Amino acid sequence: MIEKILVFLIITMAVVLNQQCVSAKANLEKATFAGGCFWCMVKPFHKYDGVVEVISGYTGGKIKNPTYAQVSSGTTGHLEAVVITFDPAKISFSELLDIFWRQINPTDAGGQFADRGTQYKAAVFYHTKEQKELALKSREKLAKSGLFKQPIAVEIRQAEAFYKAEEYHQDYYKKNPDHYELYRQGSGRAEYLKKTWENKSDKKPAKKNNKSFNKPGKDEIKKKLSPLQYQVTQECGTEMPFQNEFWNNKKEGIYIDVVSGEVLFSSKDKFDSGTGWPSFTKPADPRNVIEKPDNSHGMARTEVRSRNADSHLGHVFNDGPGPGGLRYCINSASLRFIPKEDLEKEGYGEYRKLFGED
Repeated sequence: MIEKILVFLIITMAVVLNQQCVSAKANLEKATFAGGCFWCMVKPFHKYDGVVEVISGYTGGKIKNPTYAQVSSGTTGHLEAVVITFDPAKISFSELLDIFWRQINPTDAGGQFADRGTQYKAAVFYHTKEQKELALKSREKLAKSGLFKQPIAVEIRQAEAFYKAEEYHQDYYKKNPDHYELYRQGSGRAEYLKKTWENKSDKKPAKKNNKSFNKPGKDEIKKKLSPLQYQVTQECGTEMPFQNEFWNNKKEGIYIDVVSGEVLFSSKDKFDSGTGWPSFTKPADPRNVIEKPDNSHGMARTEVRSRNADSHLGHVFNDGPGPGGLRYCINSASLRFIPKEDLEKEGYGEYRKLFGED
């Protein structure tokens, strides 16, 4: 009798779990963007919470199951694209559009950067009427932004059959990080995006919790920080492993920039990497963290800096445990930790939701 009850409970639990899984999947949505070579259109989306999967492939063409060789010939009508599976409860389609615009040259009607031809044109493929309306409004807003002298050339098209690209193209930035970075630099994409977006945003007062932040001069920063904090954040220094403040910190809370106070990381995404430095699978607010190529010391790495204060934080690597496969290796000296119980009084009450608190 006990065995029958146990079997019944196991079956019931399995059914419930399966229903929960099906329900979760049913709430997911898809977004499809073409932005030139699809190698460069995966990583920008992967680091955002709510992005479940990013697949490289081909869409908009006239033959079924095309190969890379066929598409790259420019004769099939397909565009290289990515289809993003996302949770709209965590990240909206409008937010994905904002990310998309910042990965391309929206005025280029003949391709993207060094990649020329119709197969490399930029486009938004909408899956619903709502997505179409949002995409059109977003494009119009971009056109009126004053950022570009030429007209916006990105098409808004209805989603068509999407064909997954060959396996070696999937997550290319993880499989071949050195070649990926060389290609991104050599194609002109990296320099264009830096010039168009980072420099433009730097001209405006940065914000931290709706309060304007203007970076003070070096002398004022030096007075505010300890010698180690200054060396790390302003001179790209590196602190000693296992001998820094937060490498083994297990308390719940957020980590903010020691200069500007902008939110960078959360304890929810912190893990023990064994390196002796604080390590995170992703930023708490990706808008506040930027990445730059770093070829110093004879190594090809990706540096991580805060957007508002432009503080050197550390580096990001492709050997992390999370879904995105990233490890943000950060210097404690660039951070200030705020325990979750102090978020409200410190002015970061909106981040209590990270810990299931209203």
